[in-house]
Amino acid sequence: MTTLKSALDTASPEYAANVAAMQEKLVEIDGELAKAVDGGGERSNARHASRGKLTARARIELLLDRDSPFLELCPLAGYGSEFTVGGSIAGGIGVVNGVECMIVATDPTVKGGATNPWAMRKSLRLQTIALENRLPVISLVESGGADLPRQLEIFIPGGRSFKNLTNLSKAGIPTIALVFGNSTAGGAYLPGMSDHIVMIKERSKVFLAGPPLVKAATGEISNDEELGGAEMHSRVSGLADYFAEDEQDACRIGRLIVGRLNWKKAGPKPRPVAPAPRYDENELLGVVPPDLKVPFDPKEVIARVVDDSDFDEFKPLFGTSLVTGWADVHGYPIGILANARGALFNEDALKATQFIQLANRYNTPLLFLHNTTGYMVGKDYEQRGIIKHGAMMINAVSNSTVPHISILLGSSYGAGHYGMCGRPYDPRFLFTWPSARSSVMGAQQLAEVTYNVSKASAEAQGKPFDDEGALAIKAAIEHQIDAESLPLVLSGMVYDDGIIDPRDTRTVLGMTLSAIHSAPVEGTGEFGVFRM
Repeated sequence: MTTLKSALDTASPEYAANVAAMQEKLVEIDGELAKAVDGGGERSNARHASRGKLTARARIELLLDRDSPFLELCPLAGYGSEFTVGGSIAGGIGVVNGVECMIVATDPTVKGGATNPWAMRKSLRLQTIALENRLPVISLVESGGADLPRQLEIFIPGGRSFKNLTNLSKAGIPTIALVFGNSTAGGAYLPGMSDHIVMIKERSKVFLAGPPLVKAATGEISNDEELGGAEMHSRVSGLADYFAEDEQDACRIGRLIVGRLNWKKAGPKPRPVAPAPRYDENELLGVVPPDLKVPFDPKEVIARVVDDSDFDEFKPLFGTSLVTGWADVHGYPIGILANARGALFNEDALKATQFIQLANRYNTPLLFLHNTTGYMVGKDYEQRGIIKHGAMMINAVSNSTVPHISILLGSSYGAGHYGMCGRPYDPRFLFTWPSARSSVMGAQQLAEVTYNVSKASAEAQGKPFDDEGALAIKAAIEHQIDAESLPLVLSGMVYDDGIIDPRDTRTVLGMTLSAIHSAPVEGTGEFGVFRM
């Protein structure tokens, strides 16, 4: 039997404490998500509505199939910065006329939809996801171009967004732009480089320079409509392919365009039957303790995520700090690597390397569930070859071509973050639970290292050592690293694709796996040199 048996005691005080801690974190995250939805705030939203315009998310909702889900991505971009949470963009994966699409909507209530550094980083990430997973891109445009005071951070790296659009088109991935208002300067190239363009009567304005700038540059006097109105671009320039009466009509036309794409998924279909897990997904709130030094069993997570709680474990008696095995999620086959205890030992790295090779042989996507402090250190492990064994695992992760999904459940420190396919190793999707932490090492360990190094340096130079001052610095460093490793901070920097409620894990995995299978799913037999 490969059905997992849960040992989670939901009546214990420890479980109750875990749930309370997780719920407290979720309340904080929900508060930040509300800021993203609110966009430019009450005044900006009221002014926007008084002009008869819909919000970015209302436009997305009009576009989507009725009652279909929408997986919003990177919703907390810009958290902790001077900019509005969300990066002045709403974006994610949704179903339009039966086709999974990447939808990217600029939020005109935030500085007229101008692109700030976080909006740029977020939009580039969304385009990358679309290209890797072969998702048609629908841009809902109302943007004044770059946030000019921050042009130094935007102009050069932001140009890649236009390159990405042309790369998508070259790859045969459709790009569609629905223009809801002003799309000026750099913003004009977003529709200009799309395959299909819809413009709205007396609303859409697409030009490189508005009337004031044209007058200043050339002396020519013109108005918005003559320079870049929807009717002009429909009748004269030919930039517009479709002429809509209003915002609702633009969304209707957008849906029609998607319906005419004759779009087909290139990956294999899921199994026809996908039984729900045998255990309640709500119990996921109490699996991870607030103190990440306390171990937890990742199989309790797996049992509440995979189909029928059925998990075929690979090498269960070898390398027991890493759980590996095969399962299905919403009918899609998947290989799972999950940290069972903090450190990754020699045997764990060897097991992971073989398992990743097998997944590539079987064209099976991989799911990485993180809770690791990194690769084990110490004389015994060094002499047994932890460096070369860890390198083998990282080599396998780096060169694997089956799609990877990573979810940070607990700790994700040091090279363990890399070996478990953290953000630098380009997983197709990376999500974080509110309980997670990620940094070069744990805050306490890092602070202790800096203290010991400074003390040893003073002793080596024969200088007096200010222990009281060093302890104060140690405490400050520990506080800093602990704050920097929080999920909100990492998500704000677009180091993940979103913080998810543990109860939504199976749903999020199902949606991402479905998106992944829009593209071919193919493994490789080619890896770098494995040092034996």
